[in-house]
Amino acid sequence: MTQSTNNGAEHGMDGWDGEGAGPQPVAPRPRDRRGPVMAAAAAVAVVTGALGLALPAGYVIETPGPALNTIGEVSGTPLIEVPDRQTYKTSGALDLTTVYVEGGPNSHVNMLQVLAAWLDPQRSVAPTDLVYPPNVTQDDIQQQNAAMMASSQESSIAAALTQLDVKYSQTLSVADFTPDAAAAGKLESRDTIRTVNGRPVTGIDVLREELNASEGAPVELGITRGGQQETVAVAPKENGDGDYQLGVLLGTDFDFPFKVKIQLDNVGGPSAGMMFALGIIDTLTEGEMTGGKHFAGTGTIDAEGTVGPIGGIRQKLVGAAAAGATVFLAPEANCAEVAGHVPDGLQVVSVATLDDAVHAVTLIGEGGDASSLPGCS
Repeated sequence: MTQSTNNGAEHGMDGWDGEGAGPQPVAPRPRDRRGPVMAAAAAVAVVTGALGLALPAGYVIETPGPALNTIGEVSGTPLIEVPDRQTYKTSGALDLTTVYVEGGPNSHVNMLQVLAAWLDPQRSVAPTDLVYPPNVTQDDIQQQNAAMMASSQESSIAAALTQLDVKYSQTLSVADFTPDAAAAGKLESRDTIRTVNGRPVTGIDVLREELNASEGAPVELGITRGGQQETVAVAPKENGDGDYQLGVLLGTDFDFPFKVKIQLDNVGGPSAGMMFALGIIDTLTEGEMTGGKHFAGTGTIDAEGTVGPIGGIRQKLVGAAAAGATVFLAPEANCAEVAGHVPDGLQVVSVATLDDAVHAVTLIGEGGDASSLPGCS
C-alpha cells in the first residue's frame, strides 16, 4: 500500500476511499461578508463625521481686523473733526485696532473652521458662552456695541479735554444698582445727582472725594427726580479696596464747550477710547505729536483718563503690524496676554493712563529713548 500527502498538507486518511481511490468532493466554505460590512460601516462613519464637522459649533473665532488712523481719513472724510475750534496739521498715524468676531449670535462657525482657527496663531477660539450672555440676539449685540461706541466717544472727548485742561461739565444720573447697594430705597433710577454735602457734583471725582471723606457717615445728596429737586441722606458702604460707595451705576451726560465729531461706521464697542482721545489731543495741539511715526493701540478710557483692558489684543497686535505700525500702546492690564505674542518689528508700550500714552507718543515722536518706556514682558 502506498501512503500519499496533498502538497505537504496533513489530511490523514480523510477524503480517501482505500488504496488508489481519488479525492472525494468537499462542500465549499460560506462566503466571508465581513469585508463589505466593515467598508459600509467605515463609509457611514466618514459621512457622520463630515456632517458633525459641518454642523454649527458653540465657539467664536477672533481674527485681526483693519486698523484705522484716528488722525487720518476714512472713505475721504476725516475720522475726527472739530469744526468750531482751532486745529493743527498732523502727520504719521494713531491707529485704532479692531477684531472680526465670527460665530455666536452674529453667525455660525462649524468645527472645521474651529479646528483651522486653533491651528492658526493669528486667530483665537473661545466658547460662545464666555463671550456672549445666554439668549442674547444679534440685534441685542448690535445695539449694545453701538451704545458702547457712543459712550466711548463721549468719554474719549472728556478725557482729551481734561488732558488739555479745557473745562466742561458733567451730569451724573442713576442707571442701576449693585446688590445690597447703600442707596437702595433712597435713590431711584434716573435720579440726577446735583450736589453732595452742598458741593456741586461737576464730575465723578467730586462724588468720590466726598464719599471717601465721609468714612461711612451719611452724606446729603441733592438730586433732581421727576423735575423736582430733593435732598436725601445716604450712608455709603466701604468696599474691599477701602473706598466708600453708594452702590449705584451712574450714567454721565457731558456738556462740552465745543463739538467734536468722530465719524466711524461699522465699528462697535468701547476699545477705541484711548486712541480717539490721542487723536483729539493731536488735532487740537500745535505741532505733530507723532513726529511722522506710525503708532497703533487699543484700550477703553474714562473721563479721568484711566485706560482699561480690552479683548482680542493678540489679534490687534497682528492687525497693527500688518498696517505698518512700529509702536503699539497696550493697556497695562492686558500685558499678560501680550507677552510672547508680539509680532516682529513692533514695540509694545504699556500704559495705564492717557497721560502715559501722550508721554510715550511725544517721546518717540521727538526721537527720544523709547527703551525707557515700560513694555509687556
